[in-house]
Amino acid sequence: MMRIGQSIDIHQLVEGRPLILGGVEIPYEKGLKGHSDADVLLHAIIESIIGAMGLGDIGKHFPDTDPQYKGISSMLLLQHTYDMMKQNGYTIGNIDSLILCEEPKMAPHIPLMKENVARVLHCDITQVNIKATRGEKMGFVGRKEGIVAQSVVLLNKEG
Repeated sequence: MMRIGQSIDIHQLVEGRPLILGGVEIPYEKGLKGHSDADVLLHAIIESIIGAMGLGDIGKHFPDTDPQYKGISSMLLLQHTYDMMKQNGYTIGNIDSLILCEEPKMAPHIPLMKENVARVLHCDITQVNIKATRGEKMGFVGRKEGIVAQSVVLLNKEG
């Protein structure tokens, strides 16, 4: 049995925070605002996995009102999501994700993002696709006010 999940996440760019995407700290003058490290890419991937299992959303499992998640690395949240996947008998079929970001350029960082996701989810790097596009100076992405990430995942039921 296969199950599909999808998600979108949006975070505002602000000064005074590191920019972390896919578990990679990217040199930039702004970072993403959020309760955790605000890794918008991992949040979209996490929620797409949770959704594919029919277990609600990221806020149900990692609420931004819970102090234990304040400043937490989203790589740890991804690890917890992997543990949920295993407990429910699922493996990754594939992940296809998109980052919408005017700047900085994502291409140099995508290979490490893919490695990070594949390592934590115990899948082959060929099962993880991450791509990026710009806002072409339109909307809040184009004005460099925020970053959006989307993710679609296919899970396979073991056995």
